[in-house]
This record gives sequence, structure tokens and C-alpha cells, in this order.
Amino acid sequence: MPGPPKPPRPRDPKGAVRRQPGPGPGARPVRRPGAPRPAAAPALRLGSPRPRLRMVGLALTLVLTVFVGRLLQVQAVDASAYAAKAEQNRYVVHTLAAERGGITDRNGVALAISEDAYDITADPTMFTSKQLKVDDGPEQAAALLAPILGRNQADLVKLLRPANKELRYVRLATRQTPQVWKQIKDLKAALTAKTGTDHSTVNVLAGVFADPSSQRVYPNGDLAAGILGWVNADGRGGGGIESQLDKKLTGKDGKIRYAQSGGREVPTAGSTETPAVAGSDVELTIDRDIQWAAQNAITEQVKQSRADRGYVVVQDTQTGQVLAMANSPGFDPNDLASADAADLGNAALQDAYEPGSTAKVMSMAAVLEQNAATPLTHVVVPNRLHRGDRLFKDDVDHATWYLTLNGVLAKSSNIGTILAAGQLGKTQEQANRVLYSYLRKFGIGSYSGLGFPGETKGILAAPDKWSTSQQYTIPFGQGFSINAMQAASVYSTIANGGVRVEPTLVRGTKGADGRYTPAAQPKKTRVISAKTAKTLAEMLESVVDDEQGTGAKAAIPGYNVAGKTGTANRVDPATGRYRGYTSSFAGFAPADKPRITVYCAIQNATAGSYFGGQICGPIYKQVMEFALKTLQIPPTGAKAAGLPVDYKP
Repeated sequence: MPGPPKPPRPRDPKGAVRRQPGPGPGARPVRRPGAPRPAAAPALRLGSPRPRLRMVGLALTLVLTVFVGRLLQVQAVDASAYAAKAEQNRYVVHTLAAERGGITDRNGVALAISEDAYDITADPTMFTSKQLKVDDGPEQAAALLAPILGRNQADLVKLLRPANKELRYVRLATRQTPQVWKQIKDLKAALTAKTGTDHSTVNVLAGVFADPSSQRVYPNGDLAAGILGWVNADGRGGGGIESQLDKKLTGKDGKIRYAQSGGREVPTAGSTETPAVAGSDVELTIDRDIQWAAQNAITEQVKQSRADRGYVVVQDTQTGQVLAMANSPGFDPNDLASADAADLGNAALQDAYEPGSTAKVMSMAAVLEQNAATPLTHVVVPNRLHRGDRLFKDDVDHATWYLTLNGVLAKSSNIGTILAAGQLGKTQEQANRVLYSYLRKFGIGSYSGLGFPGETKGILAAPDKWSTSQQYTIPFGQGFSINAMQAASVYSTIANGGVRVEPTLVRGTKGADGRYTPAAQPKKTRVISAKTAKTLAEMLESVVDDEQGTGAKAAIPGYNVAGKTGTANRVDPATGRYRGYTSSFAGFAPADKPRITVYCAIQNATAGSYFGGQICGPIYKQVMEFALKTLQIPPTGAKAAGLPVDYKP
């Protein structure tokens, strides 16, 4: 049911409804009739935002345009360049050193081998102040590495702070032992651990690494060092066989390319590798035991004689293969720093000297081959002989000797040799030309055929260049020069029936694939007839077997020995004048069935005897006996030829 109606609100006279006065504070005041209306407040107008929006939009457009342009340049225009730079910074390429081939003797005994080693390397960009947060990173690293590597600290600093700021790879040391690299690794690990606990410490060795390499080792020390040579700091052959066959021994290096970050390899990024190809192994003709016997014998005699140096060459007469080539003094290729520079190399091939009486055998070969005389031809040998501008004599004063041609060789008469060689032509000039031709056939004035680094071919002038005295001194071994290998080859030629076989030092090589390649067959040259060679061998027996011969100390019980002594005036290399003597002995055995040639020479003996038969004869005997036993060559049992030395007038 609806309630009672509300009373109407009062209105003002003009019909406006008046608000009832109320007691509350919020009651609006009632304007009285006739009161003036208050003035209205002015309206607030806001500025237009469009100009500002346009400026902001324009600025953003410019910025975005720059970014887009740069993005286009990086990803489109210079994309390949930046990709290459990123690739360069990310990837590291290291060389994988090929293992150097070994060198063995004829029986496979190791003479030179390669053992595991490391090249110590570094990334210079990891030693910058930006990387290490210190300014003296290279100095700190060098101070730690110098005593381990045995290098100068300042030199290491230069490597770690190169002029080329983008250089990523330097070698600090080559062919270091595994123990050296372990020292560096332990030091790096210690610094890494310390860096983790002490944030003020930096690992200044973080940029030091190691590349696998190899170190050359010579297990027998100085044995055959003159033949083997050595390997230099760059890993290349520095002398001897190491230098001569360097390409075969070195092999071919490989490469490995891998991603790195902070100096460490990223294993998940993959790597590419070109494997290294190992060098070939080289098998020499020498026998280690015979080499030892020869080297020991010559070393002892050089010491006893207080000589400048000496050499011994042992050769197989049939094959031309060198069984030993010893020098004294020598050197240890494992310790070149302690070696005397004058002793490096192979003096048996590199020294040129006048041979003396051991060369008389070539004059006798020419006389016999030309049928100018026989071993029994009588030769009257006076005490003095005037020829050209000189008065010639023998090593000892004597009354007139009445010798056979065989006796001239046995007693090593200079005068008798001059007289015999004079029969090679109707005139002295013609005789000179004939003798010269035989010297050349025997290999004098030419390289031996070994191809050895630094080998001398000696000096032999053409006959029209021989001086007045040379015409008469050359027949007995003065006035021209040879090396020890050439001298040994002369006797091997006679022992081989008159056929010269070029000497060889290498039997063959074995490549990385295991295939063995024998050395090429040596060149052979007929020098004299087999008959002449046999006659010479019988004459050389008289030198050792006959009581009047000069080589009695070279006799070997049970064997027929052929040999010849030599004592020549020596040219002093320092002054170019004659001073001292070259003492020598050359020969082969068994004389009637030759297998081995031994040649010995000693330069400038200053203590005791200097005669070749006295100081080199015993060496010949010692080395020859050892070689015959080692190669199991028995005596033939034949009697010596026993050719007469003199005659009764």
C-alpha cells in the first residue's frame, strides 16, 4: 500500500527550487534573491603533442636507419671479411712435426733415433694487459720460463710481446724433453689453483702450450759422429748423413686445425687434421763393432803420439762398402755445445794432404801395366839422385842399393820410384802424362762418389802444370793431395783385381710404408788388369813379410797381409809451409784372396816415432784382425809369394 505523498519542495519566486538549509557543514549556501552571480573562471587549454611526436619519430627513424645500414654492411657487404676474421680468431692451426727417420748400421743397430719431445709455444695475444689485467704479464711469464727452458729472459719477453699485435703463435723453445713440459704444466696448474682462491693473482702461463715434436738422440755417443753428423736447432741435418739425406729422413709435416677459446681447445667444435708422414729409415754400410775398433785404435794412438788428428777407413774390397770411417779427435752429437768447432765434420773426407809413400803403389801399377818393368827388374839406387832443380834422397842414408822393382816398393825408396816412373815414356813429359792418366783412373783429383757434404776431391794439377820438382815428387806421393777415403779406394781397387768400385756408405732406405729400397749399384771402372793387380798384391806382401820391408809391425799371424807404409812431409794448414809429417799405412787381407782394406793416417805426430810403419802399422794390424774375426774371414793357408827384394850385382 503506498505511503502518504511527499510535500512539495519550496521554490523561489522565479520557480527555482530552494535548497533547504541544513545543519551540516557541506550545505551549499543559498543565494539570496537579487544577489549578483559570481564571474566564471577562464578555461585551461593544453599544447598540441604533434610537433614533439614528429621530432621523436624522426630521431628514432634516423637511429634505426643507421642500425639497418650497419647491419646491411656487416651481413651483406663485409660478411665474408668478418666471417674470415672470426674464423681466424676462433681457429688455431698447428704444425704436426713428422718423425725423423732413424739411422742404423748394416746389422740394424741404431745409430741415430728420434725420441718424444715438445716444442714449447705461446699465444702472445693472451699476454696482453687487457687479457691478464696486468701490465707486466710477459715479464712475469718469462721469469718463470727462462730457468726451465734454459733461455734468456729478455729473449722470451720479445717473443711474448711481439711487434705484430695480431700474432697468435710463437715458439719459445724446440725439442724439449717430456720432463720440461711436465714442469711447465705443473707450474700452470699451481697458478690456476692459486688464481681460483686469490682473485688478485693471474695465471701468466695460461697462454703457454706444447706441440708434440721429437728429439734426435745418438745412443752410441761419439761413435761414427763424423759419418752421422747432427741435427740443428731447426730440426734439419747439420752435417754428415743427417745433412746429405735430410729430405729422406725428415718426412713431411702435417697440420691440425681446431677451435679454441681462452687458449683451450673446444672439443665440440670439431677439428681437421692432415697427418704427418714419417721420414725414411736409413741403413748404412758400416759395422758398429768394426767402427768402434777403428775409432778406439786411432784415438789411443793420436793421444800417445800427441798428434793433431788421425783417421782410419775400413772398406769391403769387393763391394766398395765402407765398414768403418773413424776420426780422432771427434765429437758427441748429443752435446754440440761442448764440441770443438775444428773437430766437427768428417776429416777422413774433408782433409786434403800429401799421401807420401802409400801412393807409390800407383806409380808401380803404371809401370807394370805399361810393361815398362817387372817385379824382378833390377834397379840401382844411389844415395842421392839429381833431377831437375833438386837433389833427392831416401828416408835413410845408405850406400848404393841393388834392388829389384819389388825391393824398391818393399824398402819404400823414393829414388828407386823416380827411376822406375821415368820408364813410362821416352821423355819426362811423356812419362808425366802416362802417370797422370793412371792417377786419374785410380780416382785422384775426383770426388770419391759418396756425395758426402764438404768432401774434398784433393788437388792434382794437369801434367803440363807440374813444376820441375813435381815431375819427380809426384811418383813417390808428394806434390798432390788426397783424402783418406781416396787412399783406401786405391788399395781396394788393387785388391779387387784392378776394378775400382765407387765407395758407398748407404745400403738402403725403408720408407714410412715399410718398403725397403736398396741403394743404387756403385759405378765400376777397370783401372788395371787383373794380372797387374795380382802382381802388385804379391809385391805388397814383401813390405810386411820380408825382413827388409818397412811394414813388419802390420803382420797378422796366420794371414797373408799386403800393405804399404808412408811418411810424407806435411803442409801445415795454418802457415802453408811444410812442418811435421803425415804418417800412414794402407793394405788389405788376405793378400791372396782380398776381402778387407784398412787405411790409417796420423797428422803431425810430435811424441815418439813419426814413421808410418811404426805408428800406423800397429793400428792396421789391430783393426784388420778385429774386422777379419768379426766378418769370420778365415786364413787362406797359402804361402807368401816371397818375391826377392834385392840382387847381387
